[in-house]
Amino acid sequence: MTELMLKEPFASLWKNSDAFAEARQIQGKIFRAKEGRKTLSFTLQNRNYFLKYHAGVGWKEIFKNVLQLRLPVLGASNEYHAALELHKLGVATLTPVAFGKKGFNPARQHSFLITEALENCSSLEDICKHWPSQKPSFLLKKAVIESVAKSGRIMHSHGINHRDYYLCHFLLENDAPEKIRKAESFHCYLIDLHRAGQHKKLPLRWQIKDLSGLLYSTMDIGLTRRDYFRYIKNYTGLSLRDTFRCDRRLWLDVVNKACELYRKDFRKNPPLQFLELQARLQETGKRLTANG
Repeated sequence: MTELMLKEPFASLWKNSDAFAEARQIQGKIFRAKEGRKTLSFTLQNRNYFLKYHAGVGWKEIFKNVLQLRLPVLGASNEYHAALELHKLGVATLTPVAFGKKGFNPARQHSFLITEALENCSSLEDICKHWPSQKPSFLLKKAVIESVAKSGRIMHSHGINHRDYYLCHFLLENDAPEKIRKAESFHCYLIDLHRAGQHKKLPLRWQIKDLSGLLYSTMDIGLTRRDYFRYIKNYTGLSLRDTFRCDRRLWLDVVNKACELYRKDFRKNPPLQFLELQARLQETGKRLTANG
């Protein structure tokens, strides 16, 4: 079974060629080359692209993931279809220009994905790590929080989970601060969709995994409790009162898991605002229980 999608210039250039052989031979700046997957950037006809080529992970890697209760990444198909769906939903993300998949054997399946390079962008991880010492403008912080919350709400409400949902996988346009100051639209792109899952309805455990991962990755960038409440309100579309009454268990599980991740990685308690948020969610639960 073979799937193939080629947009220009690849449709013309590879018209009479084996697209898989052509993709495999592309040379460029290599970012990753292990476990049967190669990721690199390259330039073609004065335009920049990213290539991910999967040459089959092998049964050993598949069994290792299964034994660790992890879903193995078998190829480029997940990322391709997730990117298409997110585009349909209006979420800023990767733009595929070429995709191919061939083979029935999951351990030897070959696939590739070429996307347009997202240029003049920086990861939110790199941007936000400076916020504790170089405080961002209120407008910038508010706009970024609301943008990330909106993309998460759309993604999750349509049954898509990311599985690597951290600040480092959001790319913000470098001129976003100026655009925000002028009240112009800007883009904050969600990338690295190779582990994304699609469901008719998103299972709660995947929602908690995504949200707790994102929360964990923000713990040392100087956000306040009010900033997190802003995120929650924009993610749920509800008031805080209604959110804590209807979805308190979800957010308590998210905060608890994020705090566990932080303690595990840094061998210390997370910042005070998370412990306060944890306490508020627990107290809300006690009041609701007492009131029947």
